[in-house]
Amino acid sequence: MAKQRTLAILKPDCVRKGLIGEVIRRIQDAGFTVKAMKMTRLTKATAEGFYAVHRERPFFGELTTFMSSGPCVPILLEKINAVADFRALIGATNPVEADEGSIRKDFADSVGENIVHGSDSEENGIIEASYFFARSELVANES
Repeated sequence: MAKQRTLAILKPDCVRKGLIGEVIRRIQDAGFTVKAMKMTRLTKATAEGFYAVHRERPFFGELTTFMSSGPCVPILLEKINAVADFRALIGATNPVEADEGSIRKDFADSVGENIVHGSDSEENGIIEASYFFARSELVANES
């Protein structure tokens, strides 16, 4: 089975709570390899571009305001079955519904401030990663 890549974003609430190291530790302990990572701050316009797929949803304004409220940490991850495994690791969007031991269950406060973003498909992960990382920033595959 081939390795997949997926995009994670440690959201502004994760950064504010000082949880970057703990969340990255959990990600690496789950077998993911970090292929690219940076800290950045999205503008409202940048957040709107990234989340454009949700433009017609009622939560769009709140989401983009939140995502531009402070620094975030996009991370390109690699692993066999990366998308499904990462989504299991982070848990349901609503932390009340998330499995025990998942990142969102342990650290998220609400549906809107849920610590981490995870791509919903390999295709979207590639598209989303290109929003944050130039090809020259990606760590090459190692054998």
